[in-house]
Amino acid sequence: MQKITTFLMFEGQAEAAMNLYTSLFADGKIVSLVRHDGSGGGEEGKVLHAVFSLNGQTFMCIDSSIMHEFTFTPSMSLFVDCESEQEIDELYAKLSDGGQVLMALGPSPFSKKFGWVNDKFGVSWQLNLANNG
Repeated sequence: MQKITTFLMFEGQAEAAMNLYTSLFADGKIVSLVRHDGSGGGEEGKVLHAVFSLNGQTFMCIDSSIMHEFTFTPSMSLFVDCESEQEIDELYAKLSDGGQVLMALGPSPFSKKFGWVNDKFGVSWQLNLANNG
């Protein structure tokens, strides 16, 4: 059975990003983490390959040893359906800290509360509290 997993490429901040993301969700966890040993082109100690889980969803990430002229854009974002107003408020505050607000948290035509941010690592998050939430 084919499985599709979101893969995030960072330039030196993969572990810090994983630590933030897994701290924001009650069942967030780092599943596996392999570091560069310094012998194969990557900076020693940086993430060669890692897998982490948020609310049962698996993600992979790496630290690229090559600097690229591209990064994350809001055209691909992680959409989170929140269960409570407290959850959406906390996620919005923590993910926007040091990042960029793309859409301020507030009511929207399609939900009780919605916000869109780029976190401090450049990853884009859409946070949603459904009308019935």
